[in-house]
Amino acid sequence: MGDSHFPKPFQWFYYNDYLRLVAYRIAILGTGNVAWHLARALENAGHIITHIYNRDAEKAKKFGLDYFSASTGNSLSLSSINADIFILAISDDSIEEVASNVSLPENAILCHTSGSKPLKVLGYAPTENIGVFYPLQTFSKGKKVDFNNIPICLEAENRFTLEALRALGNSISSKTQEISSQQRQAIHLAAVFACNFTNHMFTVAQSILENQEMSFEILKPLIVETLNKSFEIGPERAQTGPAIRQDLKTLDLQYDSLKADPELAEIYRLISQHIIDYYAN
Repeated sequence: MGDSHFPKPFQWFYYNDYLRLVAYRIAILGTGNVAWHLARALENAGHIITHIYNRDAEKAKKFGLDYFSASTGNSLSLSSINADIFILAISDDSIEEVASNVSLPENAILCHTSGSKPLKVLGYAPTENIGVFYPLQTFSKGKKVDFNNIPICLEAENRFTLEALRALGNSISSKTQEISSQQRQAIHLAAVFACNFTNHMFTVAQSILENQEMSFEILKPLIVETLNKSFEIGPERAQTGPAIRQDLKTLDLQYDSLKADPELAEIYRLISQHIIDYYAN
């Protein structure tokens, strides 16, 4: 085998003549939606959750009840924690502060899970082994997701960290890839449009229907077909509706029906005009 590039805490075994990782020891810093899903996926893949951190000790303790071998606490003095990888699954605004104040074991890896924050926000962390482990998915506690189909976007300061995060990613997903900070920020912005904004439009649509005592259920076949068609032929070719047809009579009628809610009427006007302009070019 020769000398390993990895520190002793990592466990190895041979499988089909390849050196494979048995398990990483993982500390999860955070108890939100991403932490909830990621901790379960990693444990199911054979990794060991050894510590849970939250600035609210009770939240850390409650979260840690699912992981019998995990210690919990609200202290960032973590140099004695038996973990190889420390995952910051916390709010974007807290990442730099926590990374600057945490203490870690020697050779530990520290990574964050943010789509919008660059790798450099970990620059003041007490380790050279910093990286990004960003699962590109929307997460809600209690709603299961298939991690095998979730892209895991990786970035790292050095090869040691990149290969460790790649091994970790490959253990839960078939879609692990290296992505730069700039690319990841573009992915996150695109995801806001494709996911967050789209879901809010569903909420608006539901409200419009409920005002007429109708259920959102009536739109589900339309939504499913819209998504399927967008995947099959591409969103640009899949566009339909009064704006792309420049059906000004229908556009004016629908705009007028929203005048009781000026903000929503303006959203309708701006999006419709953007569609008209986009397809006019």
